[in-house]
Amino acid sequence: MGMGTRRRRQRQERLWISHSELANGPGHPFYKRVNELLETERFDEFAEKECARFYAENNGRPSLTPGIYFRLLLVGYFEGIDSERGIAWRAADSIGLRKFLGIGLDEQTPDHSTISRTRRLIDVETHHKVFFWILELLRDQGLLKGKTVGIDATTLEANAAMRSIVRRDSGESYEEFLKGLAKESGIETPTREDLARLDRTRKNKASNKDWVNPHDANARITKMKDGRTHLAHKAEHAVDLKTGAVLAVTLQEADQGDTTTVIETLVQAGENGAELIGTEEANQKPKMHLQSIEEVVADKGYHSGAMLVLLKGAEVRTYIPEKKEKGQRHWDGKGEQQQAVYENRRRVSGAYGKRLLRKRGELIERSFAHCYDTGGMRRTHLRGHQNILKRLLIHVGAFNLSLIFRSRLGSGTPRELKNRPSSLLFVLFLLLRRYEALESRTNLSFCWSRLRRPRNECYLRYKLRHSRKPGSATGC
Repeated sequence: MGMGTRRRRQRQERLWISHSELANGPGHPFYKRVNELLETERFDEFAEKECARFYAENNGRPSLTPGIYFRLLLVGYFEGIDSERGIAWRAADSIGLRKFLGIGLDEQTPDHSTISRTRRLIDVETHHKVFFWILELLRDQGLLKGKTVGIDATTLEANAAMRSIVRRDSGESYEEFLKGLAKESGIETPTREDLARLDRTRKNKASNKDWVNPHDANARITKMKDGRTHLAHKAEHAVDLKTGAVLAVTLQEADQGDTTTVIETLVQAGENGAELIGTEEANQKPKMHLQSIEEVVADKGYHSGAMLVLLKGAEVRTYIPEKKEKGQRHWDGKGEQQQAVYENRRRVSGAYGKRLLRKRGELIERSFAHCYDTGGMRRTHLRGHQNILKRLLIHVGAFNLSLIFRSRLGSGTPRELKNRPSSLLFVLFLLLRRYEALESRTNLSFCWSRLRRPRNECYLRYKLRHSRKPGSATGC
């Protein structure tokens, strides 16, 4: 009997099926805990109350409820998915995520266009309120102090290509502009090699004052962390250096300096901290030792005399290292800046200041790694600061939410929870190897001392015998 060819068996699905016969799964333990926390704190009631004005009562397409929408954005962080299309696909593919979102097996999961439409419908202020709601949750859990804040920024790759940039004044593309320069230099029909040679010798050829991307006007030409030149945005974090929670996140143009953007981030962090203290007193909750901002820690890119004077006037101590400058600074007419710079220099050189700078590098870089590298937001798939900031606020809010589960479960994401047994076995293996090494070293030192013992005794007898003073010839 021949084997023949394998054909796919056509299966006729039944027209009706009972609910008890549907496929079911146990659900993910991490998402179960997240849902328990959100339901205990009545997140869905809060989200529906804040978003009620964006929904019509009768007209329009079937809507995506606010609770499901914000949960979908949380999934983007927990699963490390960068695009809304990827979030929609993952939600449709996973039975565990269906349970987390509250979507039955007989219901259709939202597609990416529904998620995008809901995001455009809900404004930035409402996304800010959800971010602040998570901060209140951290405060109630004792994971927020607010006294010492670290500031730093990172670049996010924009959803725009360098080849699409045009001149701000004339609207010419980059290639058309180069052809015009070639004709001015005497080359009537320039080749691609001629254009490349001409472009190679030009200076300041990628200036944000001259060029813009027509599809994303907020994107700026900048140098990325890996050395590439790309259109990008700038995300800045204000991190609580006691707990690692992000107090505020802002999105700004990538070509702006750190001393310019830090003001907005600090103002946002200060407003969030003051409002947290106010709601704590208004709700008569037990004190969680939450304080207003008293210390700011940043790297040398944020150092300027004017900013130090501004923060000193706000009664905020700064710990910002200085840049290396050639020659001696002149303080004529800048006595206030001189005093602020010298006081900051004294604080930075102390042991407490150095400890804060090390803590800043640890906690802020950790927030960047979790939100943008493993969290999947290093490259944006949205355009415009308003759209990107909406996604960014919930994404960083999910990072803050993960701090609660890291303190409870020891894991802040589903992947981390899955890897806990293997990491525990690895630690036990290392401890066992360490114990074996110590045991073998102890046995070796004991055997070595036993081997050297007779030789030491013979050497002592020899020294005692030859250390006696010889007598005289007469015996006196």
